[in-house]
Amino acid sequence: MSISIFASAQERKVSGVVKDPTGEPLPGVAVVIKGTTQGVVSNISGEYSLMVSNENQVLVYKLVGYKDTEIKVGTQSIIEVSLEEDVEQLEEVVVTAFGLEKEEKSLGYAVQSVSGDELTQARETNIVNALSGQVAGAQITSSSGSVGSSSRIVLRGATSLTGNNQPLFVVDGMPIDNSNYSNSGPYGGADFGNGAMDINPDDIESMTVLKGPNAAALYGSRASNGVIVITTKKGKSAKKGLGISVNATVTMENPLRSPDFQNAYGQGSSDTYFEYVDGANGYGDAVDESWGPKLDAGLEFYQFEGYNADPTKRVKTPWVSNPDNYKEFFETGVTQSYNVAATNGGDFGSIRASYTYMDQKGMVPNTDLNRNTFTLSGQAKLSDKLRVDGSVNYTKTISGNRPTQGYTGENPVQQFIWSGRQVDFAKLKDYQNLPLTQKELLVQVLH
Repeated sequence: MSISIFASAQERKVSGVVKDPTGEPLPGVAVVIKGTTQGVVSNISGEYSLMVSNENQVLVYKLVGYKDTEIKVGTQSIIEVSLEEDVEQLEEVVVTAFGLEKEEKSLGYAVQSVSGDELTQARETNIVNALSGQVAGAQITSSSGSVGSSSRIVLRGATSLTGNNQPLFVVDGMPIDNSNYSNSGPYGGADFGNGAMDINPDDIESMTVLKGPNAAALYGSRASNGVIVITTKKGKSAKKGLGISVNATVTMENPLRSPDFQNAYGQGSSDTYFEYVDGANGYGDAVDESWGPKLDAGLEFYQFEGYNADPTKRVKTPWVSNPDNYKEFFETGVTQSYNVAATNGGDFGSIRASYTYMDQKGMVPNTDLNRNTFTLSGQAKLSDKLRVDGSVNYTKTISGNRPTQGYTGENPVQQFIWSGRQVDFAKLKDYQNLPLTQKELLVQVLH
């Protein structure tokens, strides 16, 4: 009985507050007596209290993303601690299903994380393209280099011959289908992009790629091909006051590769048959292939630029090759992106507002895409145990003209393949001002 009273007299209460480097309270910090399993967790205000038995005991403070801190109790009854961030450890923390943060090494499945900063360094108009070279085992295919074109991503190869093989995108808990929205087909139509292309890279805090069915089980059958979990930026409650950030990016693009053309023979069905004006078919041979007379051999023919309704005014022009005629058609594509974001935080919570303007001029003349993105997110502390988070996102995308695809005369690339190798496309840019007779002849030149 006397021993029990003596032990009770030696125990005493130690309490305090755990804070981050900025002085804000840290909830969820494990406070453990070193060498024992006795410990507590700090509340939402960073407060903790526990009983110690002697002055030589050491308290260990642990929290993912911060360095472990040890403090000897001594004679102190109130111990306030400021934890130091651990950058290396933060890089190993990933956001998994439903926004849960876990250490990467503790997971039993393949996972990879990409920070938002990496997605804006070499900006892409489609966030899927920005993952190229960033995620191991990811196969990314862009439908074309035109404005607003869709992109497809497959993790660890295809698993179905007929179904969808793409992973599910989840933005702050909201699933997004990355299906392609277009009416394009073998004989025409346009590509209207995919679901994930409207995700704004300026609003992304981190992106976690969960590979395989085990990682994505909580999201159901739609996630059988994996999940890409995106966490958007929020206001930082640890940073009091108003913060403003501005980001501007301008990129330019030109065609990387082009078809290989022969430039030895011009338009026609044989080496002796090419007469636009005097041919048997009225305006001449309408064959839209280049099996005609040899180019750059000193020959001259009546071509569309020398045609006139008055036969006495028709002019023959040199029969020469135009090996770079397709290059003269394309223009330098320019994409401009501007983002401004404002954050404010304090004891009450935090808020972040962001606006992004993106304008893209395509390599194909007269093609464009314009996008406006508004984002508002915040969190409020209603009590020590209750916090409310919310976000609103609005995206408006407008395109006055998207390139036509498929086997159709409206597809410029199709025209390059079938038109004569003597045609100078630079002379066709002013086709609307040509006389009607020349327009009719031009139809035969191109098709």
